[in-house]
Amino acid sequence: MIFKATVLVALAVAVAARPETPSYSPPAHPAPSYAPPSPSYNAPVYADVPPQYNAQYNVIDDYSGNNYGHQEDRDGYNTQGTYYVQLPDGRVQKVTYYVDGDSGYVAEVTYEGEAQYPAYEPSTSYQPAPAYQPPSSPSYA
Repeated sequence: MIFKATVLVALAVAVAARPETPSYSPPAHPAPSYAPPSPSYNAPVYADVPPQYNAQYNVIDDYSGNNYGHQEDRDGYNTQGTYYVQLPDGRVQKVTYYVDGDSGYVAEVTYEGEAQYPAYEPSTSYQPAPAYQPPSSPSYA
C-alpha cells in the first residue's frame, strides 16, 4: 500500500512540475537583404478579335473500313459545319450543324445508303474436336 501511495505522489509531482508552455522556440530567420527581382518584360496584349477559321479532315481507309471526316467554318459567333461516319451496317451518317450567336447548337442528322445485314455464314475452316468421350457401356459394381 505504501508503494502505491509513493508511486501516486511521484506521478502527481511530475505532472505538477511539467511546464505549461514548451521551452523550445524556433530560431528567428533574418529578413532578406535583397529585393525580389521584377520581370523585365511586359505581358503580351492580344487584340480582342473574334475567332475566324476553316478546318477539315477526311479519313478513307479501305483496308480497315474507316470512312469519316469533319469540316467546320467559323466567323466570330457564327459556326457551321458537317461531319460524317461510315456505320457498321454500310450507311453513312451525316450531321450538318450550325451555331448562330445565342441560338445554341442546331443539328440535322441524315443517313445515306441503305442498311445491309448479310446473312450469317459460319466459317467452315474451324471444326472443333469434342474433348469428352462418353463411355461405351455403363459399368455397375
